[in-house]
Amino acid sequence: MNILDKIITDKRREVVLKKQVIPIAQLENSFLFGSRTYSLSKNLRNNLVGIIAEHKRRSPSKSVINNDFSVEEIVTGYQNAGASGISILTDGKYFGGSLEDLLLAKATVNLPLLRKEFIVDEYQILEAKAHGADVILLIGAILTRSKIKQLSEFAHSLGLEVLLEVHNREELDRAIMPSLNMIGVNNRNLKTFEISIENSKKLAEHIPNEFVKVSESGINATETILELQQFGYQGFLIGEHFMKTENPGKTAASFINSLLVKS
Repeated sequence: MNILDKIITDKRREVVLKKQVIPIAQLENSFLFGSRTYSLSKNLRNNLVGIIAEHKRRSPSKSVINNDFSVEEIVTGYQNAGASGISILTDGKYFGGSLEDLLLAKATVNLPLLRKEFIVDEYQILEAKAHGADVILLIGAILTRSKIKQLSEFAHSLGLEVLLEVHNREELDRAIMPSLNMIGVNNRNLKTFEISIENSKKLAEHIPNEFVKVSESGINATETILELQQFGYQGFLIGEHFMKTENPGKTAASFINSLLVKS
């Protein structure tokens, strides 16, 4: 099995166990379940830079990235830097994240929050809503078209936006549907972890304009963003480039300021 297959196998097992411990009714009765949500897609359309800054402690390919700062310090830094939204990785085994990270971010900032997770079940969308998410991620590589439709429509019924992640033309063509808000092109091959920005350029023309285009992974230079904006991209998910530094918030601020000067 490749790393993605291992993650999904573990995730399905994790969801089954969680359902036994925390019933759906408990999630639906949580304080945040009825709270207002912020629109990430609107923020990206109306912002010159469109940075989605990510909180990411570690990854299967890079091991530990940053354990030195609290969630509150990092997301506050991102908000002060001018990010359009914040991505919170909630997978524990492979990325060192948790739903508690999402809760802490919700209590700290008022930016749209993306739950970055390997979602395979409606239960995880209920979790996202109950812990303060505004947006969920669906990954085209691990879901059938009917499953994407089911999960995205369910998310919308809860007032959540949907970012669909694709890696190639096949995934994109199979997944496009009205219940999506944003299409993200991952420049990282999830099976080999190799990165190529050309992936975003190649798929740009095939993404209908009603969806906000987001480029994900491997973005570490303002020149890359300026180049991708010419292909219609309005959102740019950046995690490791900020998180691997001594102060992610300050790094994000410097990056965004530099981008604004060049725009």
